[in-house]
Amino acid sequence: MKYLSVVIFAGLILACSAPAPNFTTLPEGVQTVSLLGDTLQTNSAMLPQELAERIDSLILLERSRDAETEAVIWEARYLGYNGEYRKAVDLLSKRIEQDSKNPALYRHRGHRYISLRVFDLAIKDLTKAAELIKDTEDILEQDGLPNEMNQPKSSLHTNIWYHLGLAYYLTNDFENAQKAYAECINSSTNDDMMTAALYWYYMSLRRDGQDEFAGKIIDPVRSEMNIIENDSYHKLLLVFKGEFDPNALLDTNTDALSNATVGYGIGNWHYINGRKDRAMEIWQNVYDAGNWSAFGFIASEAELAKE
Repeated sequence: MKYLSVVIFAGLILACSAPAPNFTTLPEGVQTVSLLGDTLQTNSAMLPQELAERIDSLILLERSRDAETEAVIWEARYLGYNGEYRKAVDLLSKRIEQDSKNPALYRHRGHRYISLRVFDLAIKDLTKAAELIKDTEDILEQDGLPNEMNQPKSSLHTNIWYHLGLAYYLTNDFENAQKAYAECINSSTNDDMMTAALYWYYMSLRRDGQDEFAGKIIDPVRSEMNIIENDSYHKLLLVFKGEFDPNALLDTNTDALSNATVGYGIGNWHYINGRKDRAMEIWQNVYDAGNWSAFGFIASEAELAKE
């Protein structure tokens, strides 16, 4: 794919300071409360042994290099993979007190604030991370849960912009979401990351009434692309272009994460084409499926909470 030439946007709005949320009042085993008022329980599913051992080895490797911050980040990621988002935030917060200039700490804590539905603090952290990476060389981020080719596709910079854009999107700040996703696109070096950023950029443009420009930015998307991880986003973009049957996506037997991703995307496709009732029905189905940490679930939840 020939990558888009997108104007770099500057001057993202800084989030107001906010105190850390008090999760101690929640019952044992509850991570947070959904935007609809439901308690969200810790995911009891444990990582497969080989993945747990891989992360343990990465933690030990970083400590052997005296890279304590990197070791803490892997510990926090391990906690997150097991649904312990509050513990992950606590661990990252303690390390930030000792290493306050490290953008990766804010990037990962911001991600987990999104999981916990604390979007204002996510924006604050990810904006801080964006400031800290200014004029720095990008670095590849290893996957804790590797793709089938064992080829990481995201980087520190793309992950910061991607998650910042999502946090803005979830708060209906589509203008700043567009700015963040434009930065993410400019930082992307492969079809997988480009496709993921284009998906949310397109969504934010359509929700902002910029239909013509939205169509233009996905024009380079083709069915023949080098996609390893983001097949659902890729197919959704083809749906938006009128080149893929949306029913083929909803009828497939895919994993819970893919179902949430596809469900939100197809719901949004119906919504922006004037079929609100069908959109709400699909988003409710996503919510009822219960995969509450998936971004498609959180976005569906946010849509339902507006009603």
